Amino acid sequence: MAVDLRELTENLLRFYDFRDKVVLFVGAGGRQLLDPSAGTRKLIAIDQDEEALNQLKSNIAEKEWQDCMEVIASNFDDVTLSADVVYFEFCLHEMDDPHKSLTHARTLAPDTVVYDHSPGSEWIFYGAEEDNVRDSAAAMQSFGIRRRQAFHAEQRFRDHAELLARIAGQGDLAIQRIQHLAGAADIAIPMDYEVVLL
Repeated sequence: MAVDLRELTENLLRFYDFRDKVVLFVGAGGRQLLDPSAGTRKLIAIDQDEEALNQLKSNIAEKEWQDCMEVIASNFDDVTLSADVVYFEFCLHEMDDPHKSLTHARTLAPDTVVYDHSPGSEWIFYGAEEDNVRDSAAAMQSFGIRRRQAFHAEQRFRDHAELLARIAGQGDLAIQRIQHLAGAADIAIPMDYEVVLL
Protein backbone atom coordinates (compact mmCIF):
# COMPACT_ATOMS: atom_id res chain seq x y z
CA MET A 1 0.00 0.00 0.00
CA ALA A 2 1.42 3.37 -1.02
CA VAL A 3 0.32 5.26 2.11
CA ASP A 4 -1.08 4.15 5.47
CA LEU A 5 -4.82 4.72 5.01
CA ARG A 6 -5.60 3.67 8.57
CA GLU A 7 -3.40 6.49 9.86
CA LEU A 8 -5.13 8.99 7.57
CA THR A 9 -8.53 7.84 8.88
CA GLU A 10 -7.43 8.09 12.51
CA ASN A 11 -6.11 11.62 11.96
CA LEU A 12 -9.42 12.65 10.37
CA LEU A 13 -11.58 11.22 13.16
CA ARG A 14 -9.44 12.79 15.89
CA PHE A 15 -9.84 16.17 14.21
CA TYR A 16 -13.61 16.20 13.67
CA ASP A 17 -16.42 14.30 15.37
CA PHE A 18 -18.73 12.91 12.68
CA ARG A 19 -20.86 10.95 15.18
CA ASP A 20 -24.63 11.29 14.77
CA LYS A 21 -24.23 13.69 11.85
CA VAL A 22 -25.65 13.68 8.34
CA VAL A 23 -22.59 13.97 6.11
CA LEU A 24 -22.37 14.92 2.44
CA PHE A 25 -19.21 13.03 1.46
CA VAL A 26 -17.73 14.64 -1.68
CA GLY A 27 -15.22 12.59 -3.64
CA ALA A 28 -16.48 9.37 -2.11
CA GLY A 29 -15.58 7.32 -5.19
CA GLY A 30 -11.94 7.39 -4.10
CA ARG A 31 -10.33 5.68 -1.16
CA GLN A 32 -13.13 6.28 1.42
CA LEU A 33 -11.34 7.23 4.60
CA LEU A 34 -14.74 7.92 6.19
CA ASP A 35 -17.40 5.25 6.51
CA PRO A 36 -20.41 4.54 8.76
CA SER A 37 -18.17 2.95 11.41
CA ALA A 38 -17.37 6.57 12.43
CA GLY A 39 -20.89 6.70 13.90
CA THR A 40 -22.45 8.97 11.29
CA ARG A 41 -26.25 9.14 11.30
CA LYS A 42 -26.25 9.09 7.50
CA LEU A 43 -23.41 9.21 5.01
CA ILE A 44 -24.35 10.47 1.55
CA ALA A 45 -21.57 9.60 -0.91
CA ILE A 46 -21.28 11.98 -3.89
CA ASP A 47 -19.02 11.53 -6.91
CA GLN A 48 -19.16 11.96 -10.67
CA ASP A 49 -17.16 8.77 -11.34
CA GLU A 50 -19.86 6.16 -11.87
CA GLU A 51 -17.39 3.27 -12.07
CA ALA A 52 -15.89 4.18 -8.70
CA LEU A 53 -19.38 4.58 -7.23
CA ASN A 54 -20.37 1.13 -8.51
CA GLN A 55 -17.42 -0.30 -6.59
CA LEU A 56 -18.53 1.69 -3.53
CA LYS A 57 -22.06 0.29 -3.87
CA SER A 58 -20.61 -3.25 -3.85
CA ASN A 59 -18.64 -2.43 -0.69
CA ILE A 60 -21.77 -1.01 0.95
CA ALA A 61 -23.75 -4.16 0.15
CA GLU A 62 -20.93 -6.40 1.37
CA LYS A 63 -20.71 -4.55 4.70
CA GLU A 64 -24.51 -4.18 4.98
CA TRP A 65 -24.40 -0.40 5.22
CA GLN A 66 -27.44 0.18 2.99
CA ASP A 67 -29.48 1.70 5.86
CA CYS A 68 -26.87 4.30 6.79
CA MET A 69 -25.20 5.12 3.48
CA GLU A 70 -26.59 6.52 0.23
CA VAL A 71 -24.76 6.93 -3.09
CA ILE A 72 -25.39 9.79 -5.53
CA ALA A 73 -23.73 10.06 -8.95
CA SER A 74 -23.59 13.82 -9.42
CA ASN A 75 -21.50 16.90 -9.81
CA PHE A 76 -21.31 18.35 -6.29
CA ASP A 77 -22.44 21.77 -7.49
CA ASP A 78 -25.78 20.22 -8.51
CA VAL A 79 -26.49 18.69 -5.08
CA THR A 80 -29.28 20.38 -3.11
CA LEU A 81 -29.48 18.16 0.00
CA SER A 82 -29.06 19.59 3.49
CA ALA A 83 -26.69 18.08 6.04
CA ASP A 84 -24.74 18.76 9.21
CA VAL A 85 -21.38 18.77 7.43
CA VAL A 86 -19.97 18.70 3.91
CA TYR A 87 -16.78 16.62 3.80
CA PHE A 88 -14.33 16.89 0.87
CA GLU A 89 -11.90 13.94 0.78
CA PHE A 90 -8.74 14.72 -1.22
CA CYS A 91 -10.81 16.21 -4.01
CA LEU A 92 -11.22 19.96 -3.48
CA HIS A 93 -8.00 20.61 -5.42
CA GLU A 94 -9.42 18.63 -8.35
CA MET A 95 -12.55 20.77 -8.66
CA ASP A 96 -12.81 23.30 -11.48
CA ASP A 97 -13.59 26.14 -9.08
CA PRO A 98 -12.80 25.36 -5.43
CA HIS A 99 -14.18 28.71 -4.25
CA LYS A 100 -17.51 28.02 -5.96
CA SER A 101 -17.65 24.54 -4.43
CA LEU A 102 -16.97 25.89 -0.93
CA THR A 103 -19.60 28.60 -1.43
CA HIS A 104 -22.09 25.88 -2.40
CA ALA A 105 -21.08 23.73 0.59
CA ARG A 106 -21.88 26.62 2.90
CA THR A 107 -25.48 26.66 1.61
CA LEU A 108 -25.91 22.95 2.43
CA ALA A 109 -24.41 22.58 5.92
CA PRO A 110 -23.08 24.67 8.82
CA ASP A 111 -19.71 22.86 8.81
CA THR A 112 -17.32 22.10 5.96
CA VAL A 113 -14.39 19.75 6.49
CA VAL A 114 -11.67 19.56 3.84
CA TYR A 115 -9.09 16.77 3.91
CA ASP A 116 -6.49 17.41 1.23
CA HIS A 117 -2.86 17.88 0.29
CA SER A 118 -0.87 20.78 1.71
CA PRO A 119 0.76 23.34 -0.56
CA GLY A 120 4.46 22.58 -0.93
CA SER A 121 4.06 18.82 -0.48
CA GLU A 122 6.67 16.88 -2.44
CA TRP A 123 4.04 14.31 -3.39
CA ILE A 124 1.85 16.88 -5.12
CA PHE A 125 4.90 18.15 -7.02
CA TYR A 126 5.46 14.66 -8.41
CA GLY A 127 1.76 14.45 -9.23
CA ALA A 128 1.98 17.82 -11.06
CA GLU A 129 -0.87 19.20 -8.92
CA GLU A 130 0.88 22.04 -7.10
CA ASP A 131 -1.10 24.78 -8.88
CA ASN A 132 -4.42 23.09 -8.08
CA VAL A 133 -3.51 22.59 -4.43
CA ARG A 134 -2.33 26.19 -4.10
CA ASP A 135 -5.64 27.43 -5.58
CA SER A 136 -7.77 25.26 -3.27
CA ALA A 137 -5.72 26.37 -0.24
CA ALA A 138 -6.29 30.01 -1.21
CA ALA A 139 -10.03 29.35 -1.56
CA MET A 140 -10.15 27.83 1.93
CA GLN A 141 -8.20 30.76 3.37
CA SER A 142 -10.71 33.21 1.91
CA PHE A 143 -13.54 31.50 3.81
CA GLY A 144 -11.91 31.94 7.20
CA ILE A 145 -10.41 28.76 8.59
CA ARG A 146 -11.85 27.87 12.00
CA ARG A 147 -9.36 25.09 12.71
CA ARG A 148 -6.56 23.34 10.82
CA GLN A 149 -4.20 20.47 11.53
CA ALA A 150 -1.25 19.43 9.38
CA PHE A 151 0.15 15.92 9.02
CA HIS A 152 3.05 14.19 7.34
CA ALA A 153 3.17 10.75 5.72
CA GLU A 154 5.07 8.98 2.98
CA GLN A 155 3.92 7.49 -0.27
CA ARG A 156 5.91 4.25 -0.60
CA PHE A 157 6.53 2.16 -3.69
CA ARG A 158 8.51 -1.02 -4.29
CA ASP A 159 10.06 0.36 -7.46
CA HIS A 160 9.70 2.87 -10.29
CA ALA A 161 7.20 0.66 -12.15
CA GLU A 162 4.80 0.69 -9.18
CA LEU A 163 5.19 4.47 -8.81
CA LEU A 164 4.63 4.95 -12.55
CA ALA A 165 1.44 2.86 -12.43
CA ARG A 166 0.15 5.12 -9.65
CA ILE A 167 1.10 8.44 -11.24
CA ALA A 168 0.61 7.80 -14.98
CA GLY A 169 -2.95 9.14 -14.93
CA GLN A 170 -1.62 12.54 -13.82
CA GLY A 171 -0.18 13.22 -17.28
CA ASP A 172 3.12 13.71 -19.06
CA LEU A 173 4.60 16.26 -16.64
CA ALA A 174 4.12 13.91 -13.68
CA ILE A 175 5.73 11.07 -15.64
CA GLN A 176 8.71 13.31 -16.49
CA ARG A 177 9.11 14.33 -12.85
CA ILE A 178 9.54 10.75 -11.66
CA GLN A 179 11.91 9.75 -14.48
CA HIS A 180 15.00 10.28 -12.30
CA LEU A 181 13.69 7.50 -10.02
CA ALA A 182 13.88 4.88 -12.80
CA GLY A 183 15.81 1.89 -11.48
CA ALA A 184 15.26 2.88 -7.84
CA ALA A 185 13.76 0.53 -5.27
CA ASP A 186 11.96 1.17 -1.98
CA ILE A 187 10.92 4.66 -3.04
CA ALA A 188 9.54 6.96 -0.32
CA ILE A 189 8.07 10.35 -1.26
CA PRO A 190 7.04 12.74 1.53
CA MET A 191 3.35 13.66 1.52
CA ASP A 192 2.17 16.64 3.57
CA TYR A 193 -1.58 16.90 4.05
CA GLU A 194 -4.04 18.69 6.27
CA VAL A 195 -7.58 18.68 7.55
CA VAL A 196 -9.40 21.99 7.76
CA LEU A 197 -12.69 23.05 9.33
CA LEU A 198 -14.41 25.98 7.67
